[in-house]
Amino acid sequence: MNLKAIQDFYPDDLSYCYGCGRLNEHGHQIKSYWDGDETIARFTPKPYHIAIPGYVYGGLIASLIDCHGTGTAALASYRAEGREPDTFPPFRFVTASLQVDFLRPTPLGTELELRGKVLELKGRKVISEITVSANGEISARGKVVAVQMPEKMLDQSKA
Repeated sequence: MNLKAIQDFYPDDLSYCYGCGRLNEHGHQIKSYWDGDETIARFTPKPYHIAIPGYVYGGLIASLIDCHGTGTAALASYRAEGREPDTFPPFRFVTASLQVDFLRPTPLGTELELRGKVLELKGRKVISEITVSANGEISARGKVVAVQMPEKMLDQSKA
């Protein structure tokens, strides 16, 4: 596994996302890496990520799937072009669509593993499937349609 996650290569002005922004001290700061042909991230929910006693709030699960999906899109795009993540121009994605299926309650107090599979990479769009597992059991599955960040958003980030 690479020592640096894809999120570590995001430009500073685009690193404030609540889910994956390394510069957001209040956010989740998830880190996505390649693991063979899949991507992987790990996250341990805090006690305040509670839905009901003993279980994780579903909105947290959705945000983890969302940000791991955009990280998976960036990783896949670099790989498809035969480029390293520290090369320019940078790939930065936003979510066009997010679908989440909650398969079973996700327990609090354990590390979650997110795994991503690229289903389609076509032009500026990447579709991935992300699973969330706790204690070796998949508790949620999501489909993320990620698109490269529009130039307009990139320009505003520099304002």
